[in-house]
Amino acid sequence: MDEPSRDPIRTGTSPDIVATTVAMQRMLLVSGAFVVIAGFQLFVLSGRTADYFAWTIEPPLTAAFLGAGYWSAAVLELGSAKRREWARARVAMPAVLVFTIITLIVTLSHLDKFHLDSVFGIAWLVVYSVFPVAMTAVLVGQLRVPGSDPPRGAPLALWARVVLVLQAMVLAPFGVALLVATSRFDSWWPWTLTPLTARAVGAWLVGIAIVAVHIVSERSLERIDVALSSYAAFGLLQLIAIARYSDTPDWNTAGAAAYIAFCALMVVVGVFGVMQAWVVQRHPQARALPPT
Repeated sequence: MDEPSRDPIRTGTSPDIVATTVAMQRMLLVSGAFVVIAGFQLFVLSGRTADYFAWTIEPPLTAAFLGAGYWSAAVLELGSAKRREWARARVAMPAVLVFTIITLIVTLSHLDKFHLDSVFGIAWLVVYSVFPVAMTAVLVGQLRVPGSDPPRGAPLALWARVVLVLQAMVLAPFGVALLVATSRFDSWWPWTLTPLTARAVGAWLVGIAIVAVHIVSERSLERIDVALSSYAAFGLLQLIAIARYSDTPDWNTAGAAAYIAFCALMVVVGVFGVMQAWVVQRHPQARALPPT
């Protein structure tokens, strides 16, 4: 009978490699379950948010946009929860933690818009009050685990890293602008946003920008394959949402076309990266390639 694999990069069995703690895995699983549910409420029931969500969202395309964000986050969180090595799971935490903190602030700033007389509104408030604290505590415990990272393997292609950096340079400032100067920048969006939904969209843009930067900074395909899948999922789901509600965007502006192109490029980069990682995993000798 063959012995089980002793490869520390794949199994995390080496005592020198920092393992993902049980608390971190459970945190990612719990938050992943939450975003699956939120994604269903928003992406599938986009036109029923008055009845089945924490606040009423109009137009339905905005709800679908937010739902796409939650489902892409599910790919990131649930996929990372399965990784025994912290180096291969940590890409999920910075973006998720920052997003939850921003969303809590946005929620408290617009509390009068929430359905606090329903289970959905109360659940939302409880989740976003508890998660930032719980995630911070779990992350602190994770960062105290002794050990080192496994060696870096083959990097994501240079052109893809350049695209990710350029997209982050668009997403981050625009997301911050929607958060802090909503009335000045919401007209730049391809469809109408309210102050609350503009800030909700801004939170997602900042979170996705953090994911993009983290993907580039890790410089090893084995550490970012889940994040690349999530990145592609975000772009693809946004394109599906646009197709469902194609009458909502203002197609007479350049912003709508730019939005489509931006999302399509996310899909291209993400899918390419996943395929590159798949090839590397099946050719172990390629893992030793130095980052470029």
